Amino acid sequence: MIQVQSLSKSYGKHAVLQNINLTFKRGEVNGIAGENGAGKTTLFKCIAALETYEGQVQYDGGVLKNVTGFLPATPFFMSRLTGYEYLKLVSNARGVDKNINESNLFDLPLQEYAENYSTGMQKKLALTGLLLQQNELFILDEPFNGVDIHSNIIIREIIERLKQLNKIVIMSSHIFSMFNESCDYLHHLKGGVIKQSVSKGQFAKVEEEMKGEGIGNRITQLLG
Repeated sequence: MIQVQSLSKSYGKHAVLQNINLTFKRGEVNGIAGENGAGKTTLFKCIAALETYEGQVQYDGGVLKNVTGFLPATPFFMSRLTGYEYLKLVSNARGVDKNINESNLFDLPLQEYAENYSTGMQKKLALTGLLLQQNELFILDEPFNGVDIHSNIIIREIIERLKQLNKIVIMSSHIFSMFNESCDYLHHLKGGVIKQSVSKGQFAKVEEEMKGEGIGNRITQLLG
């Protein structure tokens, strides 16, 4: 279990996250919903120990960063590194010895340079690397963005399998239906503050809140 307690993050005088308190349990998928700039990626980086912060992130299974797999919205790859070499590198970093070619779930061209992959292919390569590492926590920042329909289906199946394996999964998406299909709990982050947290069956409350008051009138004003 992971407990985020009184987590706050500022860049200079700009407060990005304010007093975040969340609990993530094994075998559950938690979604973080919010508009652009709400602080989702910053929250993910804090949990993954990629950013400093005030407050605490407690994990009952040892050193959290050693078992965390973070999929950024836009993965970065070093130049002149093939897909195969990348997967070998990240698996070796965790002392995992698996057949790379047999683990090529998305049938990627592993002998080509990863920097030349399309956006969707890069995301699938990065996700494959996280799965090879056998992490306990998976933080997925926009995992469905830029990925083809068939791969979206595979990613949903992966998330469901991680849940069955008692892993902790935290994800974001700008496609609200993905929360309905994949998540057990949903947390609405707005302006760096958790506005509400709901369980499955109540996600519509968050969706309605995110639409915002008066949005219908603004659409009518714009489109007639």
